Amino acid sequence: MRILVNGEWRDEPDGLTVTQLLAKLSIEPLRCAVERNKQIVPRAKHAATILADQDQLEIVTLVGGG
Repeated sequence: MRILVNGEWRDEPDGLTVTQLLAKLSIEPLRCAVERNKQIVPRAKHAATILADQDQLEIVTLVGGG
C-alpha cells in the first residue's frame, strides 16, 4: 500500500498499524501526535489503528527546550 507521511509517499506492507509505523520511523510514541486523514488518532488507539492505501498522515514530534 502507499501512504503519505508528512508530505512524502511511502510504500508499506498491508496491515501496518500506527504503532508499527512509528517504530519503523524511530519515533517515540509518547512524544508525538498523529493525524490520519485530518483526524487525530488518540495514542490509546495507535496499536489498533490499521493504515489503509492512500491514507494521509501528519506526525508531529514534541521537542523540549527553552
